[in-house]
Amino acid sequence: MAGQKNDYGKRSHYQSDHAGNGGGKRRNPEDERESNAIGPDDTVYRYLCPNRKIGSIIGRGGDIVKQLRSETQAKIRINETVPGCEERVVIIYSSSEETNSFGENNDLVSPAQDALFKVHDRIIAEEPPADDQFDGIQLVTVRMLVPSDQIGCVIGKGGQVIQNIRTETRAQIRILSNEHLPRCALTSDELLQISGDAIVVRKALFHLASRLHDNPSRSQHLLLSSSSNLYKTSGSYTGPMWPNSGLTGSAQDFSLRLVCPTENIGSVIGKGGVIIKQIRQESGAMIKVDSSASEGDDCLITVSAKEVFQEQSPTIDAVMRLQPRCSEKTEKDSGDSVLTTRLLVPSSRIGCLIGKGGAIISEMRSLTRASIRILSKENLPKVAAEDEEMVQITGDTNAASNALLQVTTRLRANAFESGGHASSSGRYDSEFDRYGSYGGSQMGGSGYGAYGAYTGHMKP
Repeated sequence: MAGQKNDYGKRSHYQSDHAGNGGGKRRNPEDERESNAIGPDDTVYRYLCPNRKIGSIIGRGGDIVKQLRSETQAKIRINETVPGCEERVVIIYSSSEETNSFGENNDLVSPAQDALFKVHDRIIAEEPPADDQFDGIQLVTVRMLVPSDQIGCVIGKGGQVIQNIRTETRAQIRILSNEHLPRCALTSDELLQISGDAIVVRKALFHLASRLHDNPSRSQHLLLSSSSNLYKTSGSYTGPMWPNSGLTGSAQDFSLRLVCPTENIGSVIGKGGVIIKQIRQESGAMIKVDSSASEGDDCLITVSAKEVFQEQSPTIDAVMRLQPRCSEKTEKDSGDSVLTTRLLVPSSRIGCLIGKGGAIISEMRSLTRASIRILSKENLPKVAAEDEEMVQITGDTNAASNALLQVTTRLRANAFESGGHASSSGRYDSEFDRYGSYGGSQMGGSGYGAYGAYTGHMKP
């Protein structure tokens, strides 16, 4: 894509993992986190790989993906499987600077573009012969996720750009409707599909990748840390998968404590305990309503489970189901509901929600558009212990749900990082940020949410 230089052709401060970092010096976690982030000017692709072919780009012990990263200098993250989805998201990104030789003419492309085609070629090489193949022509289909604010560069005014690429390459290129989005897609995604014989698909992919390279999404810097990673599900919360996290598969207890207005307890328990029994059964978590600890207008709900870090969290699943029932609810003049959810957190763990200079809590507020506050000691409810702080989340139903997911997922990662003992450092370790996003299929990818709010079937 030499000759296609654009305004984004300079390397930003988001450097590759392989950029110099002071020789053998120990890397500062904050610096490493920044170096692994997606910059606003970076080139980013999200390629959908069928589950059955994922081994062709991971390799034994991850040796293939490590080699691809080394060869291209691009960052490649492979999201874990989202339950019920037949594809996994491969996130490929790098600086937009065109440094890598590509193709027979040795055109210069960005590392991400180079890596995209190396990943594509490996996946297509695994394609079995199709029933409708003829004359030895290999028919393939490629699917990519594209943010809705970026898809216009592929379509063009009046559809002119996409039509020109179709005419030049003879590939079938479609932007599929929302009902075709896979469960691993974000709610703000569009699904780009390219079909045809392998040669024309590769040619079309080249043109489309060039367009995406020249026109980065305005929201792409949020992809690895977002509700951006609240993935579509059928209404239940599927937990975050953290591949290669370095954590063992041993189980440990994880718990969360919700402050519930006493007047809401009936909605939590249900007639004859039917609601709380259903949530226990569907989530697999233990739920204890401690009305004996109630003082004044509040009581405690403790949710817990023995969990393995790499598997979905029964505790968070149950908390997300409980949220609309245990939160204070008010209405705006417009009639829209506003939820206020309160969560008690050990003082020694509150740092993982605040971050250096308040960076983490600011990011969560920006991502979810909810109000997230750490209340002062004088505003704590009487049910709080001396060593606890209270996190208060306020927003409309979706915003409050997304914010609670962000908060609880970070608390869980912090608890497992410290082996079940609260960390006093307040540091969200770079190992977790490496895989990235909260609620994401593995963080780098998997999410809890159906459009950010629990929509499963619950008895009234």
